[in-house]
Parts: sequence; structure tokens; C-alpha cells
Amino acid sequence: MRKLLLVALFAPLAAFAAGGGYPLDRSPHDPRDMVSLQSGARTFVNYCLGCHSAQYMRYQSLTALGLSEQQIRDHLMFTADKIGEPMKGPMSVKEGKQWFGVAPPDLSVIARSRGANWLYTYLRTFYRDPKATTGWNNAVFPNVGMPHALWMLQGERRMEVAAGGHGHVDYKWSELSRGAQSATEYDATVRDLVNFLVYVGEPHAASRQTIGVLTLFALGVLFVLAYLLKKEYWKDVH
Repeated sequence: MRKLLLVALFAPLAAFAAGGGYPLDRSPHDPRDMVSLQSGARTFVNYCLGCHSAQYMRYQSLTALGLSEQQIRDHLMFTADKIGEPMKGPMSVKEGKQWFGVAPPDLSVIARSRGANWLYTYLRTFYRDPKATTGWNNAVFPNVGMPHALWMLQGERRMEVAAGGHGHVDYKWSELSRGAQSATEYDATVRDLVNFLVYVGEPHAASRQTIGVLTLFALGVLFVLAYLLKKEYWKDVH
């Protein structure tokens, strides 16, 4: 009975490990890198905002990235007239369903939902697929409805899947056409974009972590003082 219970508990984990899927690369983003965040914001408004929104982030909030309101108006505000407006894309839900079969999701919390590693790998693993409606597919998200929005930067690639030993799967990539950026430059562009999406998902994460560290330090000092006070108060009690 105990063995059956253990099998029932760990079978889902075994199935997940066996399925595996495409291995995720570690995202090298850094929320303290303001230059990276500014670059990611620029990539987002130029390549993503046409279909996706980040409606829980207002343009004015980008001043926290070291940008002036005038810089935001001149270089980042393509879908709004006032700097206090949210970062909403021009595509409606109806248009999204008509063109892609499903409405492009809002990206305000996509980094918290999917994770930075997933996003970083996903944006680097698009490949040409003549069987797909859009002509594109993705190793991390098979049969994805989204075309490769950054293909002019990365270029076009082909992916081949081969079975390796012990159930291992080998993914082989080949270049069909070159993009405007080298592989290293494109990885840096994706890193910056992911960095921005992580920031959008939790803009106050850095300050919250700093406050948390200071709070723990203050509690540690108070604990020492309370312990010394307790010893002094009870020293004459037998």
C-alpha cells in the first residue's frame, strides 16, 4: 500500500522529467542595469507594442529608468498622446483573433507568469516552419500563434530534432538567412528586452528587496538589545 502511495505521488514528477521539452537557458538580465532597461524599453515599443500591451505600466513610470519625460515622448510614445497613459497597443482583441487565431496577451506580468529564463529562451528559439500558419514555430512553445517579431534582427533559422541516447533529444540549428545582428548582439537585445519585461512585472522589486534587507538588519539589532535587556532584568532573579 505504501509503495502504491509513493508511486502515485511521484508519477507526475517522473512524467514531467521525462517530457522535459526544450531546455531553458539562464537569463542574464540585471534589474540594476539602467542602460539595459532603457534598451529593452526601446525594443519593446518598436517590436512588441504593435500587437501586445503592457497596460499596467504607464509611460510616465519609465522616468524611473533614468529617462526624462521629453525623451519618453520623443522616442517611446508611439501609441499614446499623454505621458500619463498606459502602454496599450493599437491592436484590438477582435483583430488579434482574426489575424493570429488568438488575441496577443498583455505582457504586464508575463515575466512573473512565465519566468525570465522561459522568455529569454523563447525569444531566441523561433524557426521557420512551412506547415505553420505564420510560417514560424518555436522550440519552447510548439505551434505558437505568434510570428517571429524580431526575425529581421536574428535572421531565419531551421531546427532539426534528432533522438539521442537514453531518451535524450538533440536540437540542431542551421542558418537560413542572416539578420541585422550577430548572434551575440541578438542575445544582448533579448537580454535587455527580458530585463524590461521583468521590470514591468514588478517595478519596485529592487527597492522592496533593499527595504527587506534593512528591515532584517534592524530586527537583528533589536533582538540583540532585547536579549541584553532581558539578561539585565532577570540577573537578580534566582
